[in-house]
Amino acid sequence: MDWIAIGGRIRKQREYLGLTREQFAEKLDITPKFCSDIELGIKGMSVPTLCRIASTLSLSTDYILFGKQEKKDKFWAFKALSPMIESVTPSQLPYLENVLKTVISAMNHKED
Repeated sequence: MDWIAIGGRIRKQREYLGLTREQFAEKLDITPKFCSDIELGIKGMSVPTLCRIASTLSLSTDYILFGKQEKKDKFWAFKALSPMIESVTPSQLPYLENVLKTVISAMNHKED
């Protein structure tokens, strides 16, 4: 196992989702130090911890362990964006909605 590469994939997705290491560790029910050790490739993890990481980060265990992307179906975006959306407070939701509308509109115009 290439624990450094595994940890790098985990860290990259955690940061992409805007989670601090402390927030991520809390969601996984592990210490921030153990989380750091996993991300740096210093320590491995149990299967239950791997499954919690995969679920929290919306990644497949195959991707985490081997870097293999799964074929993305039409619901992939919902699965990938869900953790970010859940982290938004109710008062921030209108802003998020406006940003998404703007991005989607820009992408639709670019395809023309």
